[in-house]
Amino acid sequence: MPDYLRVAEEVAAEISTGRLRPGDRLPTQRAFARSRGIANSTAIRVYGELVRRGLVVGEVGRGTFVRAAPPAPGSALAEATGTAPVNLELNYPVAEGQSELMVRSLEGLLRADSLDEATGPAAAAGTPEARRAAAGLLARGGWQPDADRVLFAGNGRQAIAAAVSSLVPPGGRLGVEALTYPLVKGIAGRLGVALVPIATDGEGLRPDALAAAHRSTPLGAVYVQPTLHNPLSVTAGEGRRAELAAVLDACRLHAVEDTTWAFLAPDAPPPLAAYAPGRTVLVDSLSKRLAPGLSVGFLVAPGGGADGRPEARTGGSAGGSAGGPCHALARTLRSGAWTAGRFNLEAATRWTVDGTVAAVVETKRKDAATRQALVREHLAGFRVHTDVRAYYCWWELPTGCRAETFVAAAAGHGIAVTPGSAFAVGSRTAPDAVRIGLASPPVQTLAYALRTLAGIARG
Repeated sequence: MPDYLRVAEEVAAEISTGRLRPGDRLPTQRAFARSRGIANSTAIRVYGELVRRGLVVGEVGRGTFVRAAPPAPGSALAEATGTAPVNLELNYPVAEGQSELMVRSLEGLLRADSLDEATGPAAAAGTPEARRAAAGLLARGGWQPDADRVLFAGNGRQAIAAAVSSLVPPGGRLGVEALTYPLVKGIAGRLGVALVPIATDGEGLRPDALAAAHRSTPLGAVYVQPTLHNPLSVTAGEGRRAELAAVLDACRLHAVEDTTWAFLAPDAPPPLAAYAPGRTVLVDSLSKRLAPGLSVGFLVAPGGGADGRPEARTGGSAGGSAGGPCHALARTLRSGAWTAGRFNLEAATRWTVDGTVAAVVETKRKDAATRQALVREHLAGFRVHTDVRAYYCWWELPTGCRAETFVAAAAGHGIAVTPGSAFAVGSRTAPDAVRIGLASPPVQTLAYALRTLAGIARG
């Protein structure tokens, strides 16, 4: 083994055992070379190897530091080699330079007086400043929710769980798209809720199929993703949203609208909550906009009329009382221990108000377009369903290619993808398709993975 690799292994072992802790600064390369009895050129190669493995990070003018969170073996951000799989199941976009932006926003929060306030308890309704900031963040297509109807969860998953729990009792039925976000399947199972698959088309959930399912056996609510549906990437037009709102009103049914990925489509129609304000709980989060580790989940409680017409496109009250639905959701958040932490809430408010979120979102929209270009290049000729704005795609595999076999073959090449069965609901036959998450790996690694997957499919 070359000297530089042997020494790099020694340092890696010191990091893994905790002798070198996250944030520790390494000696200068010259001092490191003297302490290890190696040449300066060897020390340079050692530091380069540690950076390549993601164990340390160099900061100009400050030095080299042990990374706060070294990527685990098999991480989606690991190098694309035979020993470090590329994980295209996880889907967390990270924009270049976003950490620097976020750090600057937190400088004021880390003062002693501010920190005392930020580490106190937080209610489900947060603070007036947080509600106003969230209302502005969730605004889209000329619509903006009433800030008094905004509540906060620890993350988007908890927001979904709280919304479903508040609307559907144990043993009840929740309508979902026939292919749905896998997490909802897990939430429903833990809550004792049965999922009912609803047929979809090129605009997502079909209103006639929703009405028929509810007539057959009443639903407690319906979970829907009208904008950049995961995994199909379809987006419902204004007419479809109005039709869905009419069905919700006619059936006296509530919807849980998931807009987690809608930030990538600024030109999409207003959310379903604008057309059925009295029948919709809108859920969203910061995890995709910023980062999963410091996330906040948002819920917009129903309010205004329930006649299917869009509510007033202003930031003021929609005319309905926020008391009943807001109080019910707040109770559910508290009883489920799903409320947001005060520090996260204060940080999210600062990131929103000072423009950090907007800047990072704009960068991620451009990044998604770059990654979609790779899909078009490397998966040309295959049946791929996606949107040029989305961070994922749905790949219908060639005839005769079973999804499970393809997933296993991909894993043999160090690439993890999600089989279609993870998204299928009910007893329907799982499609021979895979979802590919485009967001997590570096662009060069994604290109390598897509080329490899295309070769597997052709073989």
